[in-house]
Amino acid sequence: MKSQKLSTLLVSGLALAAAAACGSGDGDSGDKAGGAPGGAKVTISVGCQPPKTNPVQRDEWNEDVAAFQKLHPGIKIDSKDGFPCHDVKTYDAKLAGGQMEDVFYGYVGDVQPAIKAGQAADITDYVKDVKTFKDIDPSVMRAFTVNGRIYGLPRTTYKVGLVYNRTLFTRAGLDPDNPPKTWAEIREAAKKIAALGPGYVGYGEYSAGNTGGWHFTQEIYGRGGDVVTPDGRRAAFNTPEGRAVLQNLKDMRWTDDSMGTKQLYQWDDLMRLMGAGKMGMILGAPDVITELHDNRHAKYEDFGLAAFPEAKATLGGGDGYMFNVKDTPEQIRAGIAWLDYYMLAPGRGQFDYERQKARGRAVGLPDNNPWGDSPSGRTLLDLRKQYATLPLANYGAYAEGSGAIPLKLEPPMTQQIYQILDTPMSAVLTRQDANVDELLADAEKKVNDLLARAG
Repeated sequence: MKSQKLSTLLVSGLALAAAAACGSGDGDSGDKAGGAPGGAKVTISVGCQPPKTNPVQRDEWNEDVAAFQKLHPGIKIDSKDGFPCHDVKTYDAKLAGGQMEDVFYGYVGDVQPAIKAGQAADITDYVKDVKTFKDIDPSVMRAFTVNGRIYGLPRTTYKVGLVYNRTLFTRAGLDPDNPPKTWAEIREAAKKIAALGPGYVGYGEYSAGNTGGWHFTQEIYGRGGDVVTPDGRRAAFNTPEGRAVLQNLKDMRWTDDSMGTKQLYQWDDLMRLMGAGKMGMILGAPDVITELHDNRHAKYEDFGLAAFPEAKATLGGGDGYMFNVKDTPEQIRAGIAWLDYYMLAPGRGQFDYERQKARGRAVGLPDNNPWGDSPSGRTLLDLRKQYATLPLANYGAYAEGSGAIPLKLEPPMTQQIYQILDTPMSAVLTRQDANVDELLADAEKKVNDLLARAG
């Protein structure tokens, strides 16, 4: 569930005031126009400031705020650091109660709930002020668009791939430069890694805390299936594709014995095992490698990233910002200006790779390119290569193979559906006698009931 990851992983905004004043790309003259129309002062609260427990990213955010306010003396940014940025226990209540910031953070799956709750402002008439907006991949903007109207802008985007431990591959007699391209190859590689000895797990999977439903969604997308019908009114996973997902995992767990005996894993569990060098492979996006290095003390060079095996589509998602429905036009314009500055400019803000390299940050993962193969996207990739500090060859299989895989967004009522789908995922991994057909039929009924209640 990218959602949990994204609440703890913040791509840093990195621009010094002096550098910002000089400009770093097209449109900087527009940045110097100042704040609100007519020179009026406007204050906007902005969510998801990095917490004090992450001082490097917090300092970079604060530097960006100072640089932005110098360019826009009429705008004051009131940074809010509620952590995690998205707490599933409180988010919906906060949203329903109208307690969101003027510019508030959310996952791509939060856009529909925010609109239904009457809390997200329509910003369609304002996005023209984002200088790179025309280059944003339409499949990315689709997550923030409802009935042709725009309600948010992306901060991070991702496609799922296969994260694998190159060191374990070598120890198991596998070629780390030729990662698995099919599920059959994953099964064989997992068995060889598990055979390294007690405590080694060939392939890891989530099955609790909504993460099981999240990964079921990833895997059924990869097989060409879906979770709900195109109109969002009915479940669509009780199909051969859905059965293949569960049967494959059941076979790996009980026939191959390559997934270990402990199950009911959530995000932290797999990250801990991957970081400790005990797990060979998991499905994940590029930011998993950042997590392993930054928070699990693992080495970048130990990990590789491959495209999603046999994928007919890949789960794509990410996060971004929406605008409080109570915002004035001046606040929306100010918020748009901030987001344009901080997260939608190659070479500036969160994409200032030159400064990241100078500060010893990792540069080079093939992640978070909202512009795809457009002029802005190509500029971003050139900058990433220019300032790379990571072994780019380790991610070549992902970079080469992921581009052609279509991106699909998470289903509506994301977390509620994921919670229901945790049950079949956990069942096949904890019960050898689990009946795949019965599990899918039961989950189908529950999701249909959920969607019917939602109207």
